[in-house]
Amino acid sequence: MRVQSPVLGNVLELAAAPARVVSLVSSATEVLAAIGAGDLVAGVSPYCARYVPGLTAPVVGDYVHADPEAIRAVRPDLVLVTDGVQLPLARRLADAGLPTYLLPVPQSRFGILENLVAVGALTGRLHEARALAGRLEHACAELAASAPPRRPRVYAELWFGRHPRRPGGRSFVHDLLELAGAEHVLADEPFAYAPLDVADAARRAPEWLVVFQEPEFPVDPAVLVRERGWERMVGDRVVLSTVEVGRNLIHDGPSFVETARWLRAALAGAA
Repeated sequence: MRVQSPVLGNVLELAAAPARVVSLVSSATEVLAAIGAGDLVAGVSPYCARYVPGLTAPVVGDYVHADPEAIRAVRPDLVLVTDGVQLPLARRLADAGLPTYLLPVPQSRFGILENLVAVGALTGRLHEARALAGRLEHACAELAASAPPRRPRVYAELWFGRHPRRPGGRSFVHDLLELAGAEHVLADEPFAYAPLDVADAARRAPEWLVVFQEPEFPVDPAVLVRERGWERMVGDRVVLSTVEVGRNLIHDGPSFVETARWLRAALAGAA
């Protein structure tokens, strides 16, 4: 199978069903397990085990750093990476001659489904991937149809250590918020992820604050509310998202539907 990887521009000659796959993208690793291709996984990032219980493949690199020779040592037929901050690593691996395929960071839930289908096609599991995509699309349709008549206005922040970001209308996080029954106050912004602008956020008068945190860099949303003087605007209407499966605002694997359901329940339960 002859495949050209977008952005990288490399052409891969793959077997109809690769036997050994290195996935440095946790969402792709979750997809592989969900479509019955978990036995193909020969190497992962340290984050993949969060979304695949019982994962035993060795860690061969993280999201931005990996030694090409460590990856080569597990003899992969296919290496899955993504763009965004992982793009420089993806290019280094491709330049090293590894069979590297780049999955784009989704701009919407449809991008999540497209990546799912791509992973299935690359690993000889296209039928299974299409079936899973259909189930997820059906679940999204049910969530959209059952949205509350009055959507709470939600502002989200993603705290990546010293680099917090706010998702705009070109991020799959926007879709997740809408599927959760929220009105995303930055829906009209044509960016995916931008630095924080607290004054702009306040002008949009959100009713809820949703914050994603990494375990290495904990954030207390209640403290943010107090520091910003948002007590009257937001009060205790805060939700904390973590890296736990089904509660991760920035994870674009199949469990994003679970996250949407969890967030809807959180918004409704404290309303």
